[in-house]
Amino acid sequence: MKTLAVLFALIVGSIVHGQTEGTGNITATVTNVNGTEGKVRFGLYSADSFMKTAPEFSVDANVIDGKAIAKFEGVPAGTYAVLVMHDKNDNGKMDFDTNGMPLESYGSSGNTMPYGPPVWEESKFEYSGEKKEIEIRF
Repeated sequence: MKTLAVLFALIVGSIVHGQTEGTGNITATVTNVNGTEGKVRFGLYSADSFMKTAPEFSVDANVIDGKAIAKFEGVPAGTYAVLVMHDKNDNGKMDFDTNGMPLESYGSSGNTMPYGPPVWEESKFEYSGEKKEIEIRF
């Protein structure tokens, strides 16, 4: 019975504090959003999910004064990359013109703009599990 009470207290404590030991928050800010329509969609990816599957964490943000801010909470230490796009028509996907060029702005945590999609090696960063702030430009 004591074990059950201790386990319950640990679970409640982790819910109340919102984080477990070894996790923290990453704040990503896009500073040059053009227009206020739609949402800016942020995804925090590991090497396994980058450009392949859904992100480990995702946040949609409104544009305020040319900026969009996402806060990823409870992120464990590791190697990550942030991908971001301005979904102007709010349809949940990147739109392309007939020749395959993106119609909506996008960027990555590496702030490199290669001809083509973002690259893991240029976008990744190490995260220690403590508070981190990243600035991304389209």
